Amino acid sequence: MTEKSQNNEVYPKLTENDSEKGAGVDEKPPAYEKTHGKLFGEVADWNLVMKAADFAARRHRHQKRKDNVTPYINHPLGVAYILTSEANVFDPVTLASAVLHDVVEDTKTTLEEILAEFGQEVHDVVKECSDDKTLPKAERKQLQIQNSGKHSHRAKLVHLADKLYNLRDLERKTPIGWDKKRVNEYFQWSRLVIGEMKGTNSALECALDDVINRRNL
Repeated sequence: MTEKSQNNEVYPKLTENDSEKGAGVDEKPPAYEKTHGKLFGEVADWNLVMKAADFAARRHRHQKRKDNVTPYINHPLGVAYILTSEANVFDPVTLASAVLHDVVEDTKTTLEEILAEFGQEVHDVVKECSDDKTLPKAERKQLQIQNSGKHSHRAKLVHLADKLYNLRDLERKTPIGWDKKRVNEYFQWSRLVIGEMKGTNSALECALDDVINRRNL
């Protein structure tokens, strides 16, 4: 926390001298009139992604990854980063959905909240990426194999980046309570799920093939 100014204003108004120095909030950059429409659209789109990141951070704030050390939020942010840095995906709806892909499944967040806060497109992708936790785990895993190939292109991108992040995580460190057999089973199951989404994104699929082949299953 920072202390407020003496006049109790969190953001004190600019003085006339400040405005004369070019600090006025109404000052426009060069060629603003020609570009402000495009810039506004880009800012609005990326605001969606940042809002999603803030929302996910709040909802996952008490959760850890399976090593009981790493903050859980590292995972959805990492999935979004894989999409931008490796898959060349910059669609704000896809990225916002990537950041939010576990909030319904793993927190008390509802799909109705996602719809109200982020709109229909993000809602639909998050819904596709959320398992029904009322079902037994084995059934949920089988449904992922059966349904992943039927999902939207955006949802497939999130699925692939999610699997890539998780498989790399397993390469780095075995989760607490897991043995080699369980890790191998996760790799084998992931390969089946990924196989249903061939043709979605070549960069992600090549990276997934590499990490799975290194396992020598």
